[in-house]
Amino acid sequence: MQDSVFTKIIKGEIPSHKVYEDAHTFAFLDIHPIQPGHVLVVPKKQVGFVWDMNAEDYQTLMATVQKVGARIREVLGRNRVGVMIEGLDVVDHAHVKIFPFDTEQEYRSIPDMSAEPDHPALAAMAEKLRMEDEL
Repeated sequence: MQDSVFTKIIKGEIPSHKVYEDAHTFAFLDIHPIQPGHVLVVPKKQVGFVWDMNAEDYQTLMATVQKVGARIREVLGRNRVGVMIEGLDVVDHAHVKIFPFDTEQEYRSIPDMSAEPDHPALAAMAEKLRMEDEL
């Protein structure tokens, strides 16, 4: 299996706005966020989809999702934090999207994938959300 874009991010071959890392998972900001504060949580071991993960790896991934989701609520002061697991073949690497929202319209927002990422805003958001790594 070729390295996915997420594996390349984990390896540091592609820059990212990391917010958390432990021995098994990596969390970073999506460069085309559904809402500001949109984080992707991925397993470090590349697997195509979350349902293909063994139970232990899945539970580890979801524990990180819970931790990052709580951090988004705490730091951004939002009551609602959405979670999406899509089965699209855009990136062949299991991932969970976590993002703050207040309305159904915000939850269902589709980002403009052709827009240039706002790296200064992403860096500032990553700084706010960053948590102590557990390596």
